[in-house]
Amino acid sequence: MPEAEYRIEDLAHHSGTTVRTIRAYQDRGLLPKPERRGRANVYRDTHLARLRQISGLLDRGYTLASIKELLDAWDTGRGLGGVLGLVAEIDGPWSDEEPVRITRAELDGRFGGTQDDEAVADAVDLGILLPLPSSPGEFLVPSLRELAVAAELHAAGVPLPAISGHLRELRTQVEHIASRFLDFTTEHVFQQFLDHPPTDEAAAEAASLVRRLRPLAQQTVDAELARAMRALATRHLHQHLDAWAPDTGHRAAGPDAAGKRQPTGEQPPALEQVTLPAATVRAVQALVGAENVAAFIAAAAEREVQARVMDGLLPRP
Repeated sequence: MPEAEYRIEDLAHHSGTTVRTIRAYQDRGLLPKPERRGRANVYRDTHLARLRQISGLLDRGYTLASIKELLDAWDTGRGLGGVLGLVAEIDGPWSDEEPVRITRAELDGRFGGTQDDEAVADAVDLGILLPLPSSPGEFLVPSLRELAVAAELHAAGVPLPAISGHLRELRTQVEHIASRFLDFTTEHVFQQFLDHPPTDEAAAEAASLVRRLRPLAQQTVDAELARAMRALATRHLHQHLDAWAPDTGHRAAGPDAAGKRQPTGEQPPALEQVTLPAATVRAVQALVGAENVAAFIAAAAEREVQARVMDGLLPRP
C-alpha cells in the first residue's frame, strides 16, 4: 500500500495544528523537510507521526528546545517508542488520587460557608484549585486529601492564611526531600541509563524500575513522619505537663521511686519523660475535652501524690 501524501494544509488538518506552526517546526529543525515536487511540497506519514510526537511532548510540559534535543538524539533509526514510554511513566500521576470537580458553593461549604475570595485566589496560586474556564464557578481539585486537610485545620481554628503559609513552607522542605531521593536513585539505579541514549529495551527497563520505585519515596516519608510526629508530640506534651504542674520549690517528704523516704527540702531528681497510654489520653479527652487533657492529668497526678503523702503521715494501727 503506497504511503499517504499530504499537502501542508492537509497535514495541518490531520495533525490538529496549523500551517504556520508546521513551518515554524521546520525552521527549528524539529520536522524533516518535505519532498519538493514541482512547485509543491509533499509531506508523508513520517511527518504526521513526528507532529504527533511533538504535540505529546508539549502536552507533558517539554519545551521546544528540549524536544529538539530529544528528537535529535533518537533520530538514528531506533525510534522513540521506549523513550516516550519512559517519559509517560515519569510524567504520569505519582498518586492514586483522581482529580475531582467542585463548585464554589461546595468549596465554601467545606470551609464553614463563608466566602473568602482571597483564600480561593491563594489556593489557585498554590495549585490546590484549578479553575475550569469552560465551567465558571467550578474548580478541579488535584488532591482532595490535601483540600480535606486544609478544611480540618480551618475547622480546628487555624486561619486560612496560616494554612497557605504552612503549605508553602512545607512544599519547600518536601521538594528538598524529593530532590535527595531522586539524586540517590539516579546515582545507584538510573545512572546506567543516562550515560548514553538508551535503546528501546533499556528505556522499557528503566520505565519498569520507575514503576517499582515510585511508591518507595512516599512510603519512606510516611514512616519517618509518623515516627517523628510521635516522638515530638510526646515530648511536646510532657513539656507542657511540666510547665503546668504546681511548682512548690521543694519536695514534700514521702517515698521516692525506689520506696525510700526523702527528707523535706531535698531537691528532687531530674524529671523523666513518661509515655501515657493512648487509651488513657482518649478517656481523659472524652471526659474534659482535648484542650484540658494536660491540665487534668497534671492535677490528678498531684492529687495522688498528696494523698500518698497524707497516708504516710497517718499513724498506723
